[in-house]
This record gives sequence, structure tokens and C-alpha cells, in this order.
Amino acid sequence: MNDAAWAIDVAGLTKRYGDRTVVDDVSLQVRPGRICGFLGPNGSGKTTTIRMLCGLLTPNAGNGRCLGLDINTQAAMIKRQVGYMTQKFGLYDDLSIRENLDFIARLFQLPKRREAVDQALQQLGLVERQKQLAGSLSGGWKQRLALAGCLIHAPRLLLLDEPTAGVDPKARRDFWDQIHHLAAQGITVLVSTHYMDEAERCHELVYIAYGRVLARGTAQQIIDDARLTVWSLSGDGVAALVEPLKAAPGVLSVAAFGNALHVAGQDEALLQQSIEQVRSNEGVRCARTEANLEDVFISLIASAQDNYGGAAG
Repeated sequence: MNDAAWAIDVAGLTKRYGDRTVVDDVSLQVRPGRICGFLGPNGSGKTTTIRMLCGLLTPNAGNGRCLGLDINTQAAMIKRQVGYMTQKFGLYDDLSIRENLDFIARLFQLPKRREAVDQALQQLGLVERQKQLAGSLSGGWKQRLALAGCLIHAPRLLLLDEPTAGVDPKARRDFWDQIHHLAAQGITVLVSTHYMDEAERCHELVYIAYGRVLARGTAQQIIDDARLTVWSLSGDGVAALVEPLKAAPGVLSVAAFGNALHVAGQDEALLQQSIEQVRSNEGVRCARTEANLEDVFISLIASAQDNYGGAAG
């Protein structure tokens, strides 16, 4: 596939701070107009990878292209075509919505600044609140303002770092509707998230832990490739079974889902033997169930190698 077919096409990305490697040989390819979910625990290297893609950090090793531009030699050109939304709200609390957007338009030296601001306000439903100070906005409205700031210079790629953290469910749903609308217009989106319902709305997923990519593909491909056997345990006594099951043979992960436990492993026979040991407990019901994304990711992190040394546990 030629370079023009990829919005992101990088290989071997590595970033070290002293003796610690925080991103270790990461490769990533995303086609234009696709939404790629970037998942992993805190400290896994997601933010560092995003910053290398948009030219804010220089990799210690690795190469590739972002929007057809070399990430090592053309970082300044990449920055002008990327919208980057950080984890923390980064605009000015004591400026109004319009003033914040006008400031961003000035930074990008947009020739028709007023028109660009008007369009951003309209696109994100901010017209009626344009005079409101950013510091007085709720989390959901701050999120809209931050996205408007990302879009004001008409980027071809959006890099969104946990953009929905701390906002209510309706604001999250509205945000994702907007992201799908942008992708339908040809904008590529790389979005990091901890929410499984958001992961399922992505076209494809990359799971990273301790700086290394552990899984990639569609949600269904990742579930199928994990080849997990999962048992659901329910009843009044299941809480007391968590620690014994974690130490049992064949068990990769134990996670609570409502009033039930999901117990997962890859060795079906060995896992069943461990389940049989607790099946006789009074009030405990056991049944096979289908693996979901959360089962897969919990199992992946349980067996991953910590870049400080040792397993993730």
C-alpha cells in the first residue's frame, strides 16, 4: 500500500527517559477517515506516542510518516495539519469561548480569522455561549470548546488524549456522534480512552501496555484472537472467591461485572478444573459466557511485562 493510503504509518517508535523505555518499538498504521482507539492502562505510553506522532516529541528510534510527512524531519509541517486535544483542559479560563478560539486562530495565522471562529462556534453548537468565560463552563462544554479549538484550522488528523474523562454520559455520547461525523468527512481520528463502550465505537483498536503493543484489530478480531474461555460466577458468596481464583491454575484474570465475576483463561481444561473447585460452594452459580473486550484487556494487562521489571499483576 502506498504512503498516500495511510494517514499514520510509523514503525519502531521508541522513546526513552534515562534508563526507562516508555514506548518500545511501537508500529501503527491508520487509514484516512478511520477512528482508531488507543487503549491501555495509565503509564502505558499512549500520550508519549501521540506526542511523537504530532511532532511534540522526537523519538529516540523509529521512523514513518504522518499525513505523508516524515515524523523526524517534517514535524513542524505535521503540527499545522493536526488537531491535538490534551487530557487536561488547556485553554484560558479568564477568556470567553470566542476569545479563546480567536487566540488559537491567531496562532495558526488564519487569513480569515473571524470566519474561522464563526464556523467553529457553529460546528460545535457554541454560538449562544460564545461570550461565556471558559472557566465557568461544565466539563461537557469545556470539551466542546477544546474540540472546536482543535478543528479551527481544518486539520486532517485529530489526536485526542482521553477527551471524555470527567464528562457526563450524554456529553460523551454527543462527543462521539461528532467524532463519527468528522470521520465521515475524511478526518482521521486517533483517540485514547479507558471506556469500553467508546472502544466499541472505534473502527479499529490498538492496545498498549508498558510501552508495547499487545493487540490490534477490530473489537471482534481482538476478542477472537485472545481465545479466552470465560466463566461467569454469581451468587452471595462470590466476593470471597476473588483472591483464591486469582491464584488458581489456568486463571488469567478475575473481574467483577455487577453481581457476577468473570473468570478468564486460555487453557480451557485447566480453567474448568479451577472452576470445579468452587462450583460446590453454597450459593455459587457457574456458567460459561462469551468473552468481551474488558475480559480481554484485563487478561492482557495481567500477563504483560512491566517496564519497571516484573509482571503487571
